[in-house]
Amino acid sequence: MEACEAHERAFAAIEADPRNELLVLQDGDALIGCLQLTYIPGLGQGGRERALVEAVRIRADRRGGGLGAELMGLAVERARGRGCGLVQLTSDKRRTAAHRFYERLGFARSHEGFKLRLEP
Repeated sequence: MEACEAHERAFAAIEADPRNELLVLQDGDALIGCLQLTYIPGLGQGGRERALVEAVRIRADRRGGGLGAELMGLAVERARGRGCGLVQLTSDKRRTAAHRFYERLGFARSHEGFKLRLEP
């Protein structure tokens, strides 16, 4: 299966699931940034949902102008408005500039994450 088909299916699944949102920044018709926001029910946080931020992207030629902070601010406000207890994300350990960006926005390093890749 081509990556484009897989992405189209993923976009359709996000759109169809009320626990997922795709936040998009546009300049006219041009897409300049996006992220996926997933609301996760859980027993922690007093039973409140948590919001998981994934796939944060700002178009390369538009980085450095505050758009990433604007997009993350939108995500935090969406989560707050939904009554979430926290917003969480993971970032590759090698992306030190991204870590500084998230820390400037008030995110704290609080856990060590683990992943198990499942290959087809």
